[in-house]
Amino acid sequence: MLKTVVTDFRIIFERDPAARNWLEVLLCYPGFQALVFHRLAHSLHRLGLPLVPRLISHIARWLTGVEIHPGAQIGMGVFIDHGMGVVIGETAVIGDYCLIYQGVTLGGTGKGDGKRHPSLGEHVVVGAGAKVLGNLEIGSYVRIGAGSVVLRDVPSHCTVVGVPGRIVRRRDEPTDPLDHGRLPDSEAQAIRALMDRLEALEQELAELKAARTPQPVAAGRFADAELPRLAQCRLDSRAIEEFLDGSGI
Repeated sequence: MLKTVVTDFRIIFERDPAARNWLEVLLCYPGFQALVFHRLAHSLHRLGLPLVPRLISHIARWLTGVEIHPGAQIGMGVFIDHGMGVVIGETAVIGDYCLIYQGVTLGGTGKGDGKRHPSLGEHVVVGAGAKVLGNLEIGSYVRIGAGSVVLRDVPSHCTVVGVPGRIVRRRDEPTDPLDHGRLPDSEAQAIRALMDRLEALEQELAELKAARTPQPVAAGRFADAELPRLAQCRLDSRAIEEFLDGSGI
């Protein structure tokens, strides 16, 4: 257990540029403190000791804001950044060198006695506020975007975003675990694809109308009835462009 705690301690300096010195990490990093409490509680839990492991977990929750059930299995080199609001269930499994941000829930579904919480592979990054629910298998080197809700298994080397979580990128290239802010916007991409299709259909329809009827007005001029529709189209186009640029998100 001592080797694991030392690895947990060292990984903080690799992944958090705000870590200044060893004393600051020991006294001011609730994620590390919660893991130390959990290592002790998990050891006692494996020995079958009643009540005490849960009591240690409860004290750790009160002190750090991180709730980890003593039964959860957590590998070495795991970093819980900030930590407030993190909940890790009883049958959850977290592989080595995972990075978990604040507000993450590794929760269960159902009331069965078996495995009901997710299992994370190695080097998984779970963004702030993400929820992974149920007995899921999350592969190694997976990135889960902030605020995502994952309800299905995720293969290794994938990026998941959205509610419910969707796989938006599959690749085997190594990624920076701290570069979790550069995620594709799948909703904007889908809307752009629909808009491109709509514009193509409108152009095709205009060409068909032009082939069947003569032009009612001179070139460069529009009939009065067309002006309100054109103004509305401009407003819609501007709103779409603002959405695609990230306005209001």
